[in-house]
Amino acid sequence: MFNDLFKGKKVIITGNSGFKGSWLSLWLNKLGASVHGISYKPPSELNMFESLNLENKLKSFSKIDIANNPYEVDEIITKIEPDFLFHLAAQPLVSVSYQDPLFTIRTNVLGTANILNSIKNQPHRVVSVIITSDKCYDNLELKRGYEESDILGGKDIYSGSKGAAELVIKSFYHSFFKDHKFNSVIASARAGNVIGGGDWGKDRIVPDAVTSWNKSQKLHIRNPLSTRPWQHVLEPLSGYLTLAYKLYYDDNLNGESFNFGPDDSSNKTVEELIKGLSERWGFDNQNDSFTVKHTDDFHEAGLLQLDCKKASEILEWAPNLLFDEMINFSCDWYKEFYSNDEIETILLRTENQIEDYVKIAKNKNYHWAN
Repeated sequence: MFNDLFKGKKVIITGNSGFKGSWLSLWLNKLGASVHGISYKPPSELNMFESLNLENKLKSFSKIDIANNPYEVDEIITKIEPDFLFHLAAQPLVSVSYQDPLFTIRTNVLGTANILNSIKNQPHRVVSVIITSDKCYDNLELKRGYEESDILGGKDIYSGSKGAAELVIKSFYHSFFKDHKFNSVIASARAGNVIGGGDWGKDRIVPDAVTSWNKSQKLHIRNPLSTRPWQHVLEPLSGYLTLAYKLYYDDNLNGESFNFGPDDSSNKTVEELIKGLSERWGFDNQNDSFTVKHTDDFHEAGLLQLDCKKASEILEWAPNLLFDEMINFSCDWYKEFYSNDEIETILLRTENQIEDYVKIAKNKNYHWAN
């Protein structure tokens, strides 16, 4: 995969104890990278990082709040001398942004600035992929996918923090990384509504579903007709790795932003997603799996889609899984977790899903899979 580029390379992942960070750590470990984690704490009490003892897969792990400790962050990154850096550390939940807006802004905006400032300070070249979110766009609920050139913004603190993070990335690029003023290169990646095994984030639809069903309870959903670009966690991760691979060889991608989302067939309503998951879970009647409970706790977009033509044309990246495959990957992981106490068995399931994902990509002749 990726022509063995990551084999033997030193890679930092910020937010490695999060959902996407945990999967990315495992994948890079399988690619032969020396993986170093920087993270404050897992996003939920039950989490993939601790459940699978993923710290054992890391070369080093630094537990630190990146927003409040810029000098310590810089010291850690300088000591590691990374070849690659993936910045995933964030406050990832819309609901939490209403409860603690300043923490959300501090983590997502200032934390990103601190990482970029440290990258700027490195004496050697660091290829860096800075991850934000599809929520970074000023979502007018248009019936088209948002392109990378669309206006940034947001009607809630979380979305605003992601739009602001993108502006910070842009300003750092023009101030420091453009025209090789400094050694490193950066690019941003935008994806969202990621599902898959190992996620127990608060107020997230799939974790709420499997937690309820495991207790033989119905899931309460707020907005059944809201449409999202659902994708398995491995989809954007293949995009991040592809972007890092291309950026390593092509400085013309320095400062660019890319969307990584599913094809139109995976733009489904919440209700369609839950019915698909419940069927795989084993419900005879999908309507028995959920009830609708409308709330006005916070604003949620009714429609959000991404246009990924740029990633397709420039990076030769495309989504890999069909909607049903995404459902199967996700449900099968959780069913394994709730029916098995052996960490090694669940870890093997996780690694096998990465291998199965790569096999599907190879059958489609995706260049990164070879």
